[in-house]
Amino acid sequence: MKKFVLSVFVAAVLFTSTPASTFASDVSLKSEVNEVLGTPYLWGGTTASGFDCSGFILFILDKFNAGNLPRTSQSQAKVGVPVSKNDLRLGDLVFFDTFGQGISHAGIYIGDDQFAHSTSSKGVRISKLSESYYRDRYVTARRVVGETSYRKMINE
Repeated sequence: MKKFVLSVFVAAVLFTSTPASTFASDVSLKSEVNEVLGTPYLWGGTTASGFDCSGFILFILDKFNAGNLPRTSQSQAKVGVPVSKNDLRLGDLVFFDTFGQGISHAGIYIGDDQFAHSTSSKGVRISKLSESYYRDRYVTARRVVGETSYRKMINE
């Protein structure tokens, strides 16, 4: 009887548990961004209840242990390695001058000419770098994510 109960218990554990690799396969930069799409804009916000653009970046990159970034977009634009627009990869930060006075907005490149960001009018959304508004205000991009974090982002 003990063997029967033990075998039923083991079978139940095996059939109801989910391997860790299943959870790992669901985690990628795009899935993390999708989790917070539509989150409202909140000046100074760094949580899923509200983000500003640099707070959104900190929140997402923290999911991948991607380093310790400064708080503001102006400061974030000074760290890491400069990257040309043609060489962008997932996780690179993109920066814009939206007020005509230097860097005032930032986002995370997610591939296919798209970046995720928190806008004051629509909250967290995905836009294209080629949209005239962003194309005309683009300033620079920086690679701040190391290889290990990058591999997590692309789900390798």
